[in-house]
Amino acid sequence: MKNKNLIIYRVVTGLLSLLMLFSAGMYIAQYEMISKVFLQLGYPTHIIYPLAIAKILGLVAIWTNKSKMLKEWAYAGFVFDLILAIMAHVSINDGEYMGAVIGLVLVSLSYYYNGKTTQEE
Repeated sequence: MKNKNLIIYRVVTGLLSLLMLFSAGMYIAQYEMISKVFLQLGYPTHIIYPLAIAKILGLVAIWTNKSKMLKEWAYAGFVFDLILAIMAHVSINDGEYMGAVIGLVLVSLSYYYNGKTTQEE
């Protein structure tokens, strides 16, 4: 059972990592396009680069396991980010909320299986 939970944790966290890295990469590489989207969603554009950096640092905190508290805050930050993304997309009715919903499911599963793998150690 330990190996099964660890495999699920790593696969789900890997998928979450790909999603967040893709998002952060888009924020940096496609700044003009992303800034238009942020304005449509009602968010200021000056948070784009800091949000991209925060996503990368959150992934580092999750994968390195250096600090349990930092890892908890990284998960919380991703949850806040994704819930706000869902709400923003739903509020302007652009139909682009499914990526954030998938991300929220991945964060939840990663957090759950992280707890299961640490209990088994």
